[in-house]
Amino acid sequence: MMKLKFTYFLLLILLLRIPTSLFAQQALIPLPQELSWKKGTLNLDKGIFIPNYLFFKNEMGLVKQFFEQNNIKDFEEGKIKPLFTLQLLTKTGLGNEGYNLEINAKGITIGAEHETGLFYALKTLEQLLLENKRLPFVKIRDIPAFSFRGFLLDVGRNYQPMAMLKEQIDVMAKYKLNVLHFHFTEDIAWRLESKKYPGLTASKNMTRWPGKYYTEKEFKELIDYCKKRHILFLPEIDMPGHSAAFERYFGHNMQSDSGMYYIKSLLKEFKETYPSLTHLHIGGDEVKISNKNFMPEITRFVEELGFKTYGWDPGSNLEASTVRQLWMGGPKAIDKASQFEFIDSKHLYINHMDPLETVTTLFFRQFAEQKQESEQLKGAILCSWPDRAVAHPEDMFLQSAIYPGLLTFAERAWRGNGEAEWKANLPQEGTASFEAFSEFETRLLQHKERFFEGMPFPYVQQTKLKWELIGPFDNGGDLQKRFDIEQAPFSDHLNVAKTQVGATVILRHWWADVVIGALDDPKPNSTWYARTKIWSDQEEVRSFWIGFGNLSRSYASDTPKDGTWDDLSSQVFVNGSAIPAPSWRFPGRKGSLEVPLIDEGYSFRMPTKIKLKKGWNEVLIKVPVGKFAGKDWQNPVKWMYTFTPIP
Repeated sequence: MMKLKFTYFLLLILLLRIPTSLFAQQALIPLPQELSWKKGTLNLDKGIFIPNYLFFKNEMGLVKQFFEQNNIKDFEEGKIKPLFTLQLLTKTGLGNEGYNLEINAKGITIGAEHETGLFYALKTLEQLLLENKRLPFVKIRDIPAFSFRGFLLDVGRNYQPMAMLKEQIDVMAKYKLNVLHFHFTEDIAWRLESKKYPGLTASKNMTRWPGKYYTEKEFKELIDYCKKRHILFLPEIDMPGHSAAFERYFGHNMQSDSGMYYIKSLLKEFKETYPSLTHLHIGGDEVKISNKNFMPEITRFVEELGFKTYGWDPGSNLEASTVRQLWMGGPKAIDKASQFEFIDSKHLYINHMDPLETVTTLFFRQFAEQKQESEQLKGAILCSWPDRAVAHPEDMFLQSAIYPGLLTFAERAWRGNGEAEWKANLPQEGTASFEAFSEFETRLLQHKERFFEGMPFPYVQQTKLKWELIGPFDNGGDLQKRFDIEQAPFSDHLNVAKTQVGATVILRHWWADVVIGALDDPKPNSTWYARTKIWSDQEEVRSFWIGFGNLSRSYASDTPKDGTWDDLSSQVFVNGSAIPAPSWRFPGRKGSLEVPLIDEGYSFRMPTKIKLKKGWNEVLIKVPVGKFAGKDWQNPVKWMYTFTPIP
């Protein structure tokens, strides 16, 4: 027995001594469908021979860049192995986007049926970590579960500079997203230059970011930038709703006879100016239809111009030829007998999600309750709708988890599967679902460290925080009512209802009819407590994210009152001492979509500093609730908490 224990001890020491970089070599996002790591490494210390592939100029630029960045030289013609090989294959079942990638003693071999597949193989190669100029032996066969994997950028409400747009496109390409849904027309502004109607983009016709729009040259630059990265550029001209900017300039409602004349004139100019574009989103949502002929007539006009059309569903009366982008309602499978094509965006609006919740939700998300593409469902679009004004474009990336969300969505859109129903919290520890998330979280954090240094990436590890949820306690509507647990020692074996892992825990979702919360049977007028312990090697002051009722970036929600964390009298205790709420810059301010959020969320304000003692530190969170209905629709009751140390 002693010998066996000693063997286990030696094995543990050896595992601890293995460099973490060896495990990092496997940190691929999205994880390939078929992946087999082999024993051995390819030594590139002396270089690699790269033949001159004349037909793959775009892809060869990536090849050269990868090896140059890793200080790997290119052998001269006629030198011996290792060899870098690109192959266009036929009848492999890989489709346009699939690829084979193999690294062995002979070199690196990439095969695909189309240049897009070669591009994606190189994007996988870029993620491999070289150790002493060595690449691990690996064999990959990869193909996406969905052919339509998109990201929506709303620049109509909040303008984004070109450099910011290109950065996001680069991230999309890196993680194999292939559609940029570009929403540039809104009530607030029309943000694309028109040579025929130059006053359309005049400052006086914009209610936010006046004078900020994209020139014809910039728009063509974006189209070309996407094309080189195998990304479909899908512009949206929202019709007939979200068109107040159009109406301010032309003086006519878009659905009127005069309005239809002008919008057709703009659409014709758009096609003539950007003839390479063949896909156009025509909107159709959130509008009262006064002219039932508008959408059918506009659709026919747009399709005659040579566009494939997309529209919001539910929305106006779309034609059968228009691809429907789902955006409202709960999880529901598409009727297999439907004659329409669909793209899923339901519960894929990250502006409504807590930043940490974003990764949890998207990881488990199943598009339209389907595990992979079907005749009706082609894929999904992740949407970033910062309805509320921002003080700086960069603020959007801290208020919403745009980059963590993009990576998680890319994993799910490429691999497919997911789980039925919509989730906001992590599953129970020890389950297969929890282990799958934990493994992905490890890869996500490695990518944060390797590829997003200095960039906004509001996500930290959640899987190590384990809470005891204790309750319910009847507060009779008195949210400040105290209970004995606040004075009880942590060693007391209280009535723990359940355990929950996570840095953000949502007890009852504000969309409880469609999103599952942590509590099985939440009751109004009740108080719950959550407790955990945090270890510290020494007495120190550490930074924490602490938050309650995380505000949506689409509601005109009010700021908490002075001296409070939220409107529910939530509290945080560490080692028995209450942690004071932030000193809000604008306490109790009435919400407005035109008033930017400043410090209302944990991810974009200075972290809370807490003094920890050496050893275990006791954390107790108090989360009361009264009625589940908010004071108005702009201020829903968000019964939740966030608490986590941050690096």
